Amino acid sequence: MNAMIDISKLNAWFDDNHVLKDVDISVPANGSFGLVGESGSGKSTVLRTVTGLVDDWEGNILVNNKELTGTRDKAFYRLAQMVFQDPFGSLHPRHTIDRILTEPVNIHGLGNSDARVVEALNQVGLDNSFRFRYPHQLSGGQRQRVAIARALILEPKILLLDEPTSALDVSIQAEVLNLLTRLRHDLGLTYIMVSHDLAVVAHMCDDIAIMNHGRIVERATATQLAEGKLDHPYSQQLYKAAAGYDRAVVDSFVDWD
Repeated sequence: MNAMIDISKLNAWFDDNHVLKDVDISVPANGSFGLVGESGSGKSTVLRTVTGLVDDWEGNILVNNKELTGTRDKAFYRLAQMVFQDPFGSLHPRHTIDRILTEPVNIHGLGNSDARVVEALNQVGLDNSFRFRYPHQLSGGQRQRVAIARALILEPKILLLDEPTSALDVSIQAEVLNLLTRLRHDLGLTYIMVSHDLAVVAHMCDDIAIMNHGRIVERATATQLAEGKLDHPYSQQLYKAAAGYDRAVVDSFVDWD
C-alpha cells in the first residue's frame, strides 16, 4: 500500500538544540499513526515540521507522493490540516464560529461558504445554531468540535492531531475521540496523532512510535502497546508510569538518552 505520509531521516533544530534526530515515519492512506512520549520528546515538533511551522530542518517529507520543501503552498493545506491541543487558544476569541469557518473557505477561493459551514458543523455534531456564537460561549468539547470542523471544511485527506483531547474533561474526551474515529472511516482520512496518553493512542491508532529525546526508540502495534509488550527500557518505563502514581516506580525512573 502506498504511503500517504512518508518521512525519512528527519532532523530539526531550535537555535542550537537538535530536537529531532533521524525520525522515520510511514503512514498508509486511511491509516492512523500515533506518536507517544513525555513532554519535550519531540512528538509535536514532527507535526509542526510537516506543516511548515519549523524552519530549520532537513530530511525527506513526502505527502501524497509529493516531496515538501521549505515552503508549503495552498495545495498542501487543502490536503493536510492540523488540530491543536487547546481549542480556546486556537480559535479567535472575537470572531464568530461562522467567521472562523468561513475564513479558510475564502482564503482558498472555494465558494459556497454557507453550505460548507453548515456541512462542516453537521460533520462534527453541531447544528446551525452554533454559527453565530463566539468561542467563549461554547464548552471545551464544543470548541474542539469547531476546531475539527475548521480543519474539515477544506476537505483534506490528512489530519495531524496534536493532543486533541488533553485539554478536555475525561467525560468529553471519549466523545471527541469517537467523533475522530467516525470521521476517519466516513471520510477516508489519514491521521497522525500525538499524545502522552498511551491508552488514547492504543485506542485510536494502528501503529505507534515511542519517542524520547527527539528519537524514535521503539515501534509497536496498538495491541502491543495496550498489553505492554514493549522492549526498550524507556518504553517499559513509560508504560508503567501510565498505570498511575507509584512511588517505587517513580524512584526507579532513569533518564534514557
